[in-house]
Amino acid sequence: MSQDLKEAALEYHAKPRPGKLSVEITKPTQTSRDLSLAYSPGVAEPVREIAKDPENAYKYTGKGNLVAVISDGTAILGLGNLGPLASKPVMEGKGVLFKRFAGIDVFDIEVNSESPQAFIETVERIADTFGGINLEDIKAPECFEIERALIEKCSIPIFHDDQHGTAIVTAAGMLNALELQGKKIEDARVVCLGAGAAAIACMKLLVSCGIRSENIFMLDRKGVIHAGRDDLNQYKAMFANETDARTLDDAIEGADVFLGLSGPDLFTVEQLMKMAPKPIVFACSNPDPEIQPELALAARDDLIMATGRSDYPNQVNNVLGFPFIFRGALDVRASTINEEMKVAAVKAICDLAKQPVPKEICEAYGVDSFEFGPQYIIPKPMDVRLLEFVPAAVAQAAVDSGVARFPYPAHYPLKSLDDIK
Repeated sequence: MSQDLKEAALEYHAKPRPGKLSVEITKPTQTSRDLSLAYSPGVAEPVREIAKDPENAYKYTGKGNLVAVISDGTAILGLGNLGPLASKPVMEGKGVLFKRFAGIDVFDIEVNSESPQAFIETVERIADTFGGINLEDIKAPECFEIERALIEKCSIPIFHDDQHGTAIVTAAGMLNALELQGKKIEDARVVCLGAGAAAIACMKLLVSCGIRSENIFMLDRKGVIHAGRDDLNQYKAMFANETDARTLDDAIEGADVFLGLSGPDLFTVEQLMKMAPKPIVFACSNPDPEIQPELALAARDDLIMATGRSDYPNQVNNVLGFPFIFRGALDVRASTINEEMKVAAVKAICDLAKQPVPKEICEAYGVDSFEFGPQYIIPKPMDVRLLEFVPAAVAQAAVDSGVARFPYPAHYPLKSLDDIK
């Protein structure tokens, strides 16, 4: 990041008012009567109704459109464990994206917890306040246990975006890339460099989408995760295959797909050249990818490539997923975000990339057109049609899979934020 950009970022967050979020009043408060309805004595009536039936909280309060973005600050972006308070700008930023793209209100909550169990207990105790909870920037492997426990204990959607948001957008781009390269998903050989929360979630979701687990070769800092290792936690062990491959050089030979969720410059041109014809490379380390796109594309003209950066084509960006996934889940009062809903989101994002792109979206990116192909395998973050495609698919999957407590909304599919009710 340049010095100019660093200074601009600090000024953006500090002026004219510190932070990025505020609370707004949604009802009239101009008269004495307004205030008597807003608070005492009028507020007693919805209190009584909610006491009779907790579901009335969705009718009389903002619960149904309110998400908590919660972190313990143990894995902030690529900066590491800097503590909960340091995570607050990121959590506020996540709130901005929820509101900007899906009209969802957010409280950011930073938890100073001495253990995963303390974090779980804290979140469980406050969960009834919200319609859903987005977990963020929590290190692995603790994040897996935290999410699992909270899903069991809470009756609202719990979603760790670093896992599932990344997985959903990655899977959408991957399925479209495989289609363009003429490769069958069930035959694709995938190498994943990285074995953290995002990597494991990506592989699990790709299996749900049709990749065969025996065709996945995952690597951590010690090399290939194989059946002969005795140092694997339960999450890595799911991807321990019988294989003689021990290094990235071994695993990448003849691979169709390379997915990097690791660190900068860890994938070489020489390794790229070992891949099968028409390879797919997702180098998602951010801001510096596992291999620079200029190097990769110069070496292989049959390559489809994606990164986590906005200044290259095919950006794998979580904002394509989480605001719209929560929108669909909230609007049918889903009790969870299950695998069916995640796969539905993947397919919706896939399908949108194949639709003609309206002129105004192209103009927002300063180009004449976008067409489905090697340079455009996933929609752009500013594509307003995401609000139309993804929530509708997620809501329908929630209804079909039996986790919705409210019918599919009559006002779906959404055309704009003005349609949100």
